[in-house]
Amino acid sequence: MKSRDSLIRLKRFQVDEKRRQVNQLEMMIAEFTRMVGDLDDQIVSEQNRVGIHDIAHFAYPTFAKAAMGRRDNLKASIKELEDKLDGARDELSEAVEELKKVELIEERDQTRERAERDAAEQDALDDVAMRRHAFG
Repeated sequence: MKSRDSLIRLKRFQVDEKRRQVNQLEMMIAEFTRMVGDLDDQIVSEQNRVGIHDIAHFAYPTFAKAAMGRRDNLKASIKELEDKLDGARDELSEAVEELKKVELIEERDQTRERAERDAAEQDALDDVAMRRHAFG
């Protein structure tokens, strides 16, 4: 029984760890998305400040070009993180399913043991009742 308790604790730890990984990836994606929005605002602000919106223009602001590069890198990172997030969610689902299986086996065994104890107790009570009836 102790080994099953250890197994349940291990499975719960694994579920908690997978859940933490999912949360961490979600937070990173949210932060990168916020940074992309900030860079978009900075690009538009720089374009408006200089008055040049055509990227191909020879006098297009260098800062805006650099910000676009950073923004594009962040978008690529977001895509990679989203792929990792999908995998992490799948792993979390699998870990939850494994935990449920072990918990159900434990619950079934406890129910069976309780039924066996109840049956033994009932047999003992039946014996007492039969002795009283026989000697009564």
